[in-house]
Amino acid sequence: MKTVKVKVKRIRGAEDLPLPKYMTSLASGMDLYANVKHDLVIAPGKYEIIPTGIQLEIPPGFEGQIRPRSGLAAKYGITLLNSPGTIDADYRGEIKIILINHGTSNFTIKRGDRIAQLVIAPVTKAELVEVESLEETQRGSGGFGHTGL
Repeated sequence: MKTVKVKVKRIRGAEDLPLPKYMTSLASGMDLYANVKHDLVIAPGKYEIIPTGIQLEIPPGFEGQIRPRSGLAAKYGITLLNSPGTIDADYRGEIKIILINHGTSNFTIKRGDRIAQLVIAPVTKAELVEVESLEETQRGSGGFGHTGL
C-alpha cells in the first residue's frame, strides 16, 4: 500500500473535531466530520452544504475524492449531490460536503457526525489528440442500455 503525505489545517473553531481518519487498517477512505455549530436538519428531497473544519494541501499528481458513506445511504437515503466530489491539488479552501436527503424522513446532522469519506488518489493527465476518425469497436456508439436490461 502506497502512502502519500497530505498536509491538513484545522479551521478556527474546529479544534474539537477529529482529523479525518481511516476507521480500519485496510480502509481506502478517511471519514470526514461535520463542523456545524448547531444541529442541522435536511428534509427529504433537500440538500445542504456541510463544512468539515479542515483545509488540505494535496500534493501535485494527486486529488481528493469525496464519497458517500454507505451506512448513511443504506439506512437513511443520505448521499452526496455531486458524487464523487473532487478536490484539486491547488484548492486551499475549507472542504465542504454537499449532502442530499433521498430518504423519506428528516435527517439531522450533529456536530462531529461522520458525513462522508475522503480518498486520496493519483491523477493521470490526458493529452488529447484531435483526429478525423476513431478505431471501430464491436460496441461502436451503443450507449445507455444498449446491452438490454
